[in-house]
Order: sequence, then C-alpha cells, then structure tokens
Amino acid sequence: MLTGKKILVGVTGSIAAYKSAFLVRELIRLGADVRVVMTPASREFITPLTLSTLSKNPVAVDFVKPETNGQAGEWESHVELGLWADLFIIAPVSANTLSKMVTGQCDNLLMATYLSAKCPVWIAPAMDLDMYKHPSTQENLTKLTAQTIRVIDPTSGELASGLDGKGRMQEPEEIADQIDAWFNPASKLRGKKILITGGPTYEAIDPVRFIGNHSSGKTGVILADACANRGAEVLLITGPTQQRVKNPRVKVIAVTSADEMMKTVEQNWFDCTVGIYSAAVADYKPEFAAGEKIKKTDDRLTLNLVKNPDILKWAGLNKKKDQYLVGFALETENELENGTKKLVAKKLDLLVLNSLKDAGAGFGHDTNKVTFIKPNNKTATFELNEKTVLMNRLLDEIEHDL
Repeated sequence: MLTGKKILVGVTGSIAAYKSAFLVRELIRLGADVRVVMTPASREFITPLTLSTLSKNPVAVDFVKPETNGQAGEWESHVELGLWADLFIIAPVSANTLSKMVTGQCDNLLMATYLSAKCPVWIAPAMDLDMYKHPSTQENLTKLTAQTIRVIDPTSGELASGLDGKGRMQEPEEIADQIDAWFNPASKLRGKKILITGGPTYEAIDPVRFIGNHSSGKTGVILADACANRGAEVLLITGPTQQRVKNPRVKVIAVTSADEMMKTVEQNWFDCTVGIYSAAVADYKPEFAAGEKIKKTDDRLTLNLVKNPDILKWAGLNKKKDQYLVGFALETENELENGTKKLVAKKLDLLVLNSLKDAGAGFGHDTNKVTFIKPNNKTATFELNEKTVLMNRLLDEIEHDL
C-alpha cells in the first residue's frame, strides 16, 4: 500500500495520455495522495477535469492559475510542487519532453517542476517505434539514466501509427505495482546486519585543539536511515556530527578519534553481512596529545604526526567470504586511477568515488556527484544529485550484488 505517500504524476503530449487516468486511479486505490501536472499539449489528449476528478486535487497546467470568481489568476508554484512529492512519475513522457529534460529547456510548468524536484523522478516513455529507436532518443535516455532518472521501459505491441513494435507506454497497473514495490521493497537487506562508519575523526592536540576535516556526517546518517528503512539491522559508528538519524531502529555509537572508531569496528565487523565505510578518517594524529592546554609562547609550534590505523584496509583484510565491503574515496587528482588502486589494495567489493573539483559535491553539501567502481574495471558515474537519491542507488547496487 501507498498510504501517506505523495506522488506527483506528470502528463505530456502523447496519445498514451489516456493511460494516465488509469494510473492516477490505481495510485489512489493504493492509498497515495496524488497531484497532477500537465503540459499544455497534453490537454489535446486528456482533460484536466478528468485527472482532477480522479486525483481529488486541482490539476496544474499553466504558470498562472485560471481566473476564478472574478479574481485575477495567481502564480502556480512549481517549487512547491517539486518539494511536495515523495516521487515524481512522468507517464507518458514524449520524445519532446525527454529532450527538454536533458537540455533543461524550461518552457512549461511540468519542466519547471522537474527542474525544482527534490524527490526521485521516474519516466515512462511512449512514442512510435522509429522515434523510440532513434539514436537521439536512446542517447537522451542514457543521459537521464546517468542522472539517476528511473526509466520504465515501453512494451511492444500495436502503436497508434498502425505499426507494431516497441514504444507502448507500460500499463498503468504495472507502473503502480513498481511504485508500490519501490516504497515497500522486499529488500535483500531485510534482516541483514549492516555496519556503517560516518563523519570525521578528531585527533587531539591537547584538551582544546584537534586535527580534523570538514566532513559533516550527512552521508553516514543518510545511509543508516536508508538501510533501516529497508529492514536492515543497522549499527552506525560515527565521528563528531550534528546530524541525527530518523529511524529508531538504527543503533548509534559515537566516537571521536580514529583509534576509538577502529576499536569499535573490530568489536562489530565480524557479526555483519555488509560494511559501508563512509567515514572521513584522519590519516594522521599527533604522536603525543598534551594533557593540558598548550600555551601560546613561541612563534612556532611543531607537531610530530604519526599514521592512524587504516580502518578500511583492516576490514578488507579480515573480510569473510559472505561479507560485502564498500569504501569511499575523495580524490583531487587522477581520481579514477587512484580510486581503482584503493579498490584493489583494500579488497573492496565496491568503491564510491567523488572529487572536490565538482561543484556542489564533497563535504557539507546535500548533493554529490559520484562514480561507483567495482572489480574488473566496472564503473558507473552519476551526475550531481541529492545525496539521499545517490545513497539509495548505492543500496540498490549492493542488493543486486547480494
């Protein structure tokens, strides 16, 4: 069931637009709260009144709402629509709208809403077989997939042109079933014990000062909540962070230093099926931490630094056959080469690579741009997106491998 889930349905100018009525009705039957946004062209195929009646909500079509009771129209907030939804499904999506989604052309309310959406976006293409097979359409679908847009492949059959082939929008009941399964997954992580490390580590210089980094701990918390939402038993070992988990099933152990994190990992790793090591562990620490605050006396202060334990390497060396290990890497040069070396050296099943060179990625942001690296030179790069979306994509990959 989809009780409490907010689903935004987008409708574009396609003969398959009539199917959107059945999709809305099916989502309502499953308990979802449904709103609809249409392109102007889609009104040639299905009326807003039909979709409004079925969804039990006003339908958004234009940037300005129609004048009512003599009152001038008001702005239709695409920002509010984009923030409201838990899932945005555009069904049908035409070849024209596919192209606009790739280029960011924003000439209607649906496209403005898409560009404002913070939630996962799905599309269900519908077009004639030659349009679907055209290299430009296939290239657009590939680009959107790389941006973590989920594509519900069309089916084969008789098309509006009279031809027979691939291009029919997937049936509404099947799309609704996929949405239901996505929100209520029979996850392979259900019941599994998962260890996650997150946040920075702080290495004491004295009782006041420390060596650290800019990690906010957001990724570790997002991963912990997402794993628990899939039914896993989660242990989050996190360095200092202001982030808080939302799922009460997550057990949190707070640590400060790399040594503390190492000790806690050693005590828990062998009992877990999956380890996701996202913490930004300091590479070095002061050899000796002063017991009292160091007074500012000389012009210079010299610290002797020594290596911290390599927690991820230890986990790889002590990994059992039935354990799955994920590591994270932040690089500033030769990213793919260095990431691949780390994957091999630390005996990982998957490495999540990101770069400080990418705007909106790295420490402190709600967004990231990542590449998954797996053995045998298998890579998949995902464009800048919400960390929540990307980390759920990571969990999908782990489930696939399991």
